[in-house]
Amino acid sequence: MDSVLELSYALDTFYFLVCGALVMWMAAGFSMLEAGLVRAKNTAEILTKNVGLYSIACVMYMVCGYGIMYGDGNGIIPGISMLGTADNAAADVIAGGDDAPYYSNLSDFFFQVVFVATAMSIVSGAVAERMKLWSFFIFAVVMTGFIYPVQGYWKWGGGFLDEAGFLDFAGSGVVHMCGAAAALAGVLLLGPRRGKYGAAGEVRAIPGANLPLATLGTLILWLGWFGFNGGSELKVSNVAEANAVAMVFVNTNMAAAGGVVAAMLLSRAWFGKTDLTMALNGALAGLVAITAEPLTPAPLLATAIGAVGGLLVVASIVSMDRVFRIDDPVGAISVHGVVGIWGLLAVTLSNPDATLGAQLLGIVTIFAWVFGTAFVAWFLIKSITGIRVSEQEEYEGVDLAECGLEAYPEFSASRDAGGTALPPSGGRAAPLPGHEQPASAV
Repeated sequence: MDSVLELSYALDTFYFLVCGALVMWMAAGFSMLEAGLVRAKNTAEILTKNVGLYSIACVMYMVCGYGIMYGDGNGIIPGISMLGTADNAAADVIAGGDDAPYYSNLSDFFFQVVFVATAMSIVSGAVAERMKLWSFFIFAVVMTGFIYPVQGYWKWGGGFLDEAGFLDFAGSGVVHMCGAAAALAGVLLLGPRRGKYGAAGEVRAIPGANLPLATLGTLILWLGWFGFNGGSELKVSNVAEANAVAMVFVNTNMAAAGGVVAAMLLSRAWFGKTDLTMALNGALAGLVAITAEPLTPAPLLATAIGAVGGLLVVASIVSMDRVFRIDDPVGAISVHGVVGIWGLLAVTLSNPDATLGAQLLGIVTIFAWVFGTAFVAWFLIKSITGIRVSEQEEYEGVDLAECGLEAYPEFSASRDAGGTALPPSGGRAAPLPGHEQPASAV
């Protein structure tokens, strides 16, 4: 065996695995971001969702998802095979020649499985604070084992979208818009959180419990995105590929920075204040926008693409609330859906192989497939088991209803010292010992 080929194989495999590990760390980013943007009484449940969905995604993608996405098919209907067999696991052999694999097949599986978990994580934040935990997990099985792999096959598995010239380097559509479409279907059937919208049409802000945690989560996602986009170059073992990876890293970083600056400027001009949550979503919007094509733009154009994403996400989040009355606690549909569409269209600005028609075909196909199948799945789950917790459980917090514990029990205002739930309205519970108010207190 050629020693240079063997070294290249080892280097590219190692690079793929490290990038996959960075993307896996994005699970921590989503967990922290979502935990920071929900109320304290719902923190433990959303952390449970993120740990659970990642594990479900790994199992389902191994059992059938990877085989659907990269198996044999006719371009429209994919084939089905399983990864978890000895034959497939032993397929990592360097045969030599131009067609030889340049990294381990199992490293490819590892890199791909963390992508499907990312798509499912997008759904988690959008349905937060009012969805039944196990209804969410049932949907995760369908999403990661079937819905995501089919549309992934159409592009990355060599299906008809790939043949039509649709370009999506690392997943603005295949991953991010896919997750947002599934989230939108669930949110429409789930409805808004109680108290979010008033009878007169007013929109009531429901602040998150921990903005430092949300900021940490955003920065973790920013870091993980270097693996997300950088790993999608697939190789690093020669001069041309190493230079390409460097360009991808730089453009990824610049797009995020452009998104933050644009979102801060717009929020300052629109609201008179520099909204931290908009800045955080601006960073994520910039990252989503550049994901469809982080290699061909110059850094200045990448910054501009991210900046447009930052502007779009602020406008979209406000519109979702005020115009469409779609309650998305973390802005996931705007960040990953609206900006994901922009990212796919922006490919035409720098990649000469991109055509507007092919990009529109990919956008419409992915959205229609994911939204349609996800809506059916959510509807069936709603009909059989229900998807929303009761009004009392929502008031007390889904931590107690779904997990039987609270993330911040010493700061909880929803239960008294004996564990009794406080009344939702129209009454005053007895004060905790040591906190009695004087008679003159208002």
